[in-house]
Amino acid sequence: MSTAGVCSAWAQAAAARSGAVIFNCVLNGKKITADRPISECSHIEQRVLNSDGSLNRVLAPNLTIEERAELERRQREEEEREVARKDAVRRDRNLMQRYPDEAAHARGREKALDDIRISVRNSEARIAQLKAERKPLEDEKEFYVDKPLPTKLKLALDSNEASLEAQRSLVLNQQIEVGRINALYDAELARLRKLWAGASAGSLGPLPTALDASKAATKAAAVKGTSALQVQEATRVKSP
Repeated sequence: MSTAGVCSAWAQAAAARSGAVIFNCVLNGKKITADRPISECSHIEQRVLNSDGSLNRVLAPNLTIEERAELERRQREEEEREVARKDAVRRDRNLMQRYPDEAAHARGREKALDDIRISVRNSEARIAQLKAERKPLEDEKEFYVDKPLPTKLKLALDSNEASLEAQRSLVLNQQIEVGRINALYDAELARLRKLWAGASAGSLGPLPTALDASKAATKAAAVKGTSALQVQEATRVKSP
């Protein structure tokens, strides 16, 4: 038997008599055994054995400041991933509970859009009213070609144009909000179809956020040529 083997057998026998644990490690191919943590092996893993030779625990190597910082960073990332996974599971289950089928989801979309659609109709009606109010002002303006406008008429025209501009901006924001709501519900529906088909809750990645939906709505408006600009052009009164 080798010297290392004799020492290991002796350490185990001594540990058996005392009921203590045995520390061992392999350093440069050589097995080292002791009745206490082995300083030469502090940088590598050490096995801690019971007196009968069974594994008691594994003693992790001592880490440098940099190694410990890296280990803690990885642990934090793993904890964050686990929190995100559990959150995704919870949100998916809530989503399926809220919308058990596609018809329920469609009703939810329509309800979310109802208020904004009413606001759009109100704004469009106000624009039509302002344009009607501007018509006699423009007719009167024709009598002052190459002449200064009366102060009262000029103020009325400026006020009307300012009100029209405010309504155009309001319609723009309302249209973007419609796009944001639709983008959110489109993403939800795509996710729900996979969940209804049997995908596990939490397995589809993070749910879209309101910011994601806003970006999608803005991008969609740009692809379509920006409907808001069309609204502005349609409601803008051209000066002769």
